[in-house]
Amino acid sequence: MKVAFFSTKPYDKTYFNAHNQTQNIVYFETRLNENTCNLTSGFDVVCVFVNDHINRQVIKLLHQHGIKLIALRCAGFNNVDLEAADEYGIKVSRVPAYSPEAVAEHALALILTLNRKTHKAYNRVKECNFSLTNLVGFNVHNKTIGVIGTGKIGQAFCKIMKALGCDVLAYDPYPNQALENSGVNYVELDHLFRRSDIISLHCPLTEQTKHIINENSLKELKPNCMLINTSRGALIDTEAVIKGLKEKQVGYLGIDVYEQEEKLFFEDLSEHIIDDDLILRLIGFPNVLITSHQAFLTEEALNEISKSVLSDISQFEENQELINPVEI
Repeated sequence: MKVAFFSTKPYDKTYFNAHNQTQNIVYFETRLNENTCNLTSGFDVVCVFVNDHINRQVIKLLHQHGIKLIALRCAGFNNVDLEAADEYGIKVSRVPAYSPEAVAEHALALILTLNRKTHKAYNRVKECNFSLTNLVGFNVHNKTIGVIGTGKIGQAFCKIMKALGCDVLAYDPYPNQALENSGVNYVELDHLFRRSDIISLHCPLTEQTKHIINENSLKELKPNCMLINTSRGALIDTEAVIKGLKEKQVGYLGIDVYEQEEKLFFEDLSEHIIDDDLILRLIGFPNVLITSHQAFLTEEALNEISKSVLSDISQFEENQELINPVEI
């Protein structure tokens, strides 16, 4: 099948080319939206990522161009209008579990970097400054960790934190019995907010979870609490968390995702004037650490993503059931 591959980065080509044997892939660096839909003419499949906009108008245009499958190379699908896709008869697939450990380990990296200030120590030593002043951290061992969302990534994160000797609290509408058996305690959300020293978000973005961290929930946090988000940017109300940082309701913030990331992340903007005042404000806090949506970026994850996407395209080509369909 002929596949239009959008939002292409060098690592995408490396791993998809390594695993592709039968598909005709054409790579586009641009994102898929209303203005770039003309590029899909003559293709059968589009392969898209988190910041491609597949709304109703885009899906209508995809249908007109003969697109039969939208293959997401990510777990989340909040950027796709599923009702419109169903209406126009376009199938949607995703990669639900490319490497839960990759994202879970990145969440741990944010925690340890924020806590032990290794990024600041690195910069100091590069300038031959070997002072330890203002580098005091805390032991993660014996701390209470709150995990919101215990899907595959949340489960992997819980296991890591239990191995570090932490007391793990979890919130999820669908508790996992295996986690409970391992000593993870499911609690109500307000209890998790009040008890946790560190809170890590691992839930999908839905109408119910959007801004789950907001002005009201921030007021419930334990003093000096650390917030970590490696899931979706809009789980956090950015303006509210900035206020929380200023008022010291939030002790630390580590994010790999950002509510307005689509105009920033994955691009080199070092020579540009950034007009997003919120991200600039966040960057200015000494207790905030931001990475640009790289939690998934491991060799293992990229291998699994490429193999999973190509398998679903092959299944579709052979009129077989999709391995990882997304349905309404």
